[in-house]
Amino acid sequence: MADEHELDRLIDKLTLRAKARLLTGATTWRTVAEPAIGLRELVLSDGPAGVRGQSWDERHTAVLLPSASALAAGWDEQLVEELGGLLASEARRKGVDVVLAPNLNLHRSPLGGRHFECFSEDPELAGRMGAALVRGIQAHGVAATAKHYVANDSETERLTVDVRVDERTLREVYLAPFEAAVAAGVRLVMAGYNRVDGTTMTAHALLTHPLKDEWGFDGLVVSDWGAVRDTQDTARAGLDLVMPGPEGAWGEALVRAVRQGRVAESAVDDKVRRLLRLAARCGALGERRPHGPALRSREARSLARRAVAAGAVLLVNRDVLPLEPDHLSTVAVIGTPATRTRTQGGGSAGVFPQGEVSLLDGIRAGLRGRARVVDVPGPAPDGPPPPLDTTLCADPRSGVPGVLLRVLDAAGRELHAEHRRGGRQLEPPLVPEAHTVEISARLHPRVSGPWTLGIAGFGRLAVHLDGRALLDGVFDKDTDDPAIVHVTPPMRLATAELTVGTDPLLVARRELAPATGRALVVGAAPPAPDPADAIAAAARAARAADAAVVVVGTTQDGECEGHDRTSLSLGPHQDALVRAVARANPRTVAVVNSGGPVEMPWRDDVGALLLAWFPGQEAGGGLADVLLGRTEPGGRLPTTWPATLVDAPVTDTRPVDGRLEYGEGLHVGHRAWLRGRRTPAYWFGHGLGYTTWAYEEITGPAEILAGDSFTVRVRLRNTGVRAGREVVQVYLARPGAAVEYPERWLAGYAAERARPGETVTAAVEIPARSLRHWAVETGGWRTEPGPCRVLAGRSAGDLPLALEVVVRPR
Repeated sequence: MADEHELDRLIDKLTLRAKARLLTGATTWRTVAEPAIGLRELVLSDGPAGVRGQSWDERHTAVLLPSASALAAGWDEQLVEELGGLLASEARRKGVDVVLAPNLNLHRSPLGGRHFECFSEDPELAGRMGAALVRGIQAHGVAATAKHYVANDSETERLTVDVRVDERTLREVYLAPFEAAVAAGVRLVMAGYNRVDGTTMTAHALLTHPLKDEWGFDGLVVSDWGAVRDTQDTARAGLDLVMPGPEGAWGEALVRAVRQGRVAESAVDDKVRRLLRLAARCGALGERRPHGPALRSREARSLARRAVAAGAVLLVNRDVLPLEPDHLSTVAVIGTPATRTRTQGGGSAGVFPQGEVSLLDGIRAGLRGRARVVDVPGPAPDGPPPPLDTTLCADPRSGVPGVLLRVLDAAGRELHAEHRRGGRQLEPPLVPEAHTVEISARLHPRVSGPWTLGIAGFGRLAVHLDGRALLDGVFDKDTDDPAIVHVTPPMRLATAELTVGTDPLLVARRELAPATGRALVVGAAPPAPDPADAIAAAARAARAADAAVVVVGTTQDGECEGHDRTSLSLGPHQDALVRAVARANPRTVAVVNSGGPVEMPWRDDVGALLLAWFPGQEAGGGLADVLLGRTEPGGRLPTTWPATLVDAPVTDTRPVDGRLEYGEGLHVGHRAWLRGRRTPAYWFGHGLGYTTWAYEEITGPAEILAGDSFTVRVRLRNTGVRAGREVVQVYLARPGAAVEYPERWLAGYAAERARPGETVTAAVEIPARSLRHWAVETGGWRTEPGPCRVLAGRSAGDLPLALEVVVRPR
């Protein structure tokens, strides 16, 4: 890698205009190359759960991992590092240098729409998971990106929201995961769209202090896509790279600002130096460095499958799980999410998976030749119809399953045509004189009746069926949010009678217009069965089976970038379904397919309750491994789950007059529940395995010096009949302290495995940072002397062991 003197030498070769040119992207996903100094372009890609690459194209697939909330549920940094290595392998396969992950924002409110993409409510757990993913990605020559800096924890008005948060809370809670990522060597930090205390993050002093000076971050600060809205303030701040390009607020405007003395050229030089340093680390400056071999497909799928089980959280088990295949003759698998398991959240982080295994398919494979599996769909899910796919339609020109995608000029002449696999086309080809994008398909309805047809996009939209207009109108863009404009535009609906045995021609068109994107999504859904009849059929199937697995979950509209949720309810039909199945069969396992908390009013009625999260492409195999006892559910909750939304102490995501007050201060997540003396449905850290544990003793130092780390040891015994893994959690409390603290807070954890009857000792390191607080009056960290209570156990609400430690002044 080039040293700092070499970087300075290269910068001296560049004119001001050439330097400014490097600081705005060349395209949506590429930076500018400069052959004169041996600088190649850098390729960036979204990547929290999979590396999509530079295009939204279903033919360019990626390995899809479980969502970040599922990864954090494993409380397993080694596994997350391995998964980071898998993402790096995928990046190299796709020619990607920079992966835009991890997302280090917090689960401040259960209503956060992007909950699934973030690790945890807790800054310690989020920081440790994020650091592990950074290490895993960057060990293989690919750069990771810590995002979205900072306090970008909800979606409502996210482009403009002004988050008001006090200095101590900002330091101890919201900046803490980013500090951990910097300590792990992260190479990029992404500045968010939002404002903090009145200043937009792309122009905020926080980009310099503490990020670059105090923490010593020597990497690159990149804007979120389209977040830079002015030249002078952002250029004077710590922002280094504007994305996307080639248009933007810098470019020639930055050159003028430097020449007019409004921006120092030394600031531009520092930005270029950081870009060149990143390029050198990624092998894009000077001689190319060979990368190691990519992970083989079988190895990647096996690792992704292991991650599903590791993050699955068993919330309740009344001696129902694991199901024993030798004692089963019939299993009823119930619910639409069993067949169409939701494997990922919505928004810009989405990928086209290499191949998804539904929970139904996983259970069938696990019981093949041993038990009969009965599939009952239950009530139809809420939300818009899913995009057309190869099971429902065929290209009208070739007859091949899929659709025909065409681009037309203003006169309707064909400029481009190609076969595609489905009706979700977010980036149709742009060709000269393009005016209209069209998707057409011959439908093959499986049932007769009123079908729901949908088209998503902005501008003039039209849907015709066998030449008959079903929808034709102009639908103006009502948002500038890029995720909505380019990835999840709203769907407009129409209905049409379809008959089995016919093949009507569906033609959907959208006209292209400036600043409205070019995404076109066409969907179709069959007639919804009567909910009462569907629930009754599910109950009959459950009653006739040895065990029932009922799967419920959120919809695409419910958990998606660009929108916060307004409710945690799964809806009356899904709740009624679970209750009916549980009444019909006491050996009912409820599986929840969501990225964040949901209300489960039937949780005391079921025999077992398993949280699957958004489990990625290997969902079915990994969950079947858990249900059938091949492996233990490894997950522990990374966030507290309320029984109902009204119970949750922090819920607000909607700004008032543009401001969102973080009035709870330090008391977020389980800290807020403890402060309010409230009891949730399930505490942060909760999760069961297939064995039981006795916590026997905690030992540690009687006193420590302020500023020192220390270690506590927790002795525990496997009291069950099966080997297992236990996550030992340690929390701190400072009762009677002069400074305000949370009631208690997570300070460390360690996992131990033991055979039945075996006693093991977990050594849990308590880092010095866990005892410090940010002293606003002095602008620095301080550790208060005095007594400290150390508590150990299985969750924030189950801590049977305690130890008193005295902190002595240094």
